[in-house]
Amino acid sequence: MPVKLKIALLIDCDNVSHNCIEGVLEELSNYGVVNVRHAHGDWNNACLTGWSEKLHPNAIRPIQQFAYTKGKNATDSAMIIDAMDILYSKNIDAFALMTSDSDFTPLVLRIRESGLPVYGFGEKKTPQPFVDACSQFIYTERISFSGTAKDEKNHAPLKKSKKELRADTSLVKLLRTAVEQTAEDDGWANLAKAASYISNNNSFSPVNYGYKKVGELIKTTELFKIDMRGDGSVMYIKDARIKE
Repeated sequence: MPVKLKIALLIDCDNVSHNCIEGVLEELSNYGVVNVRHAHGDWNNACLTGWSEKLHPNAIRPIQQFAYTKGKNATDSAMIIDAMDILYSKNIDAFALMTSDSDFTPLVLRIRESGLPVYGFGEKKTPQPFVDACSQFIYTERISFSGTAKDEKNHAPLKKSKKELRADTSLVKLLRTAVEQTAEDDGWANLAKAASYISNNNSFSPVNYGYKKVGELIKTTELFKIDMRGDGSVMYIKDARIKE
């Protein structure tokens, strides 16, 4: 069985909605156990009422940070100090940061320099430098309690179609490059190796496209040949443009 990571989740309550916390926790359960759950903010602020109601049900510890100076965000500094204290404790295997603030980009880079992955969760307004810095980044608008993408109007699963996926040139290039770099001499690549290549070189997550697994997304694109090997549980993929 794969090793379950011990994850520290730090939440910047000033810059991310409380509506997606259950979805974030469910997504993180795919990687390990969220042992540390800290929510940073000024809990005297009425704007955090929504977050206050989420703390107890989700076993999240509130970390109080007073706004000492009007117009200045003291939460950022407190959250960075908290993260570094946890990092130096060496009791955690990975971090998850819920924020839409690019000011945390240096923190992500520092954590990753120590060899720990960082899972980012933020709204679509999140600046690209922070998105790219994370080991994996998921837009909170794409997740709900079920951990799947949802249509905000009718709550139906919202998956990008084959046409939409193929129209995303960056995605197509990423997938083809991953397969090319991990392919064996016959042109076939083990899906697990291709997925590992992607995660090591990009903040990509299939959840942002409405899929829980990379394999499901790849099948939908129909850009690759599929070959199920072994007992039918090992997927190999090959660029469909390559002729036998």
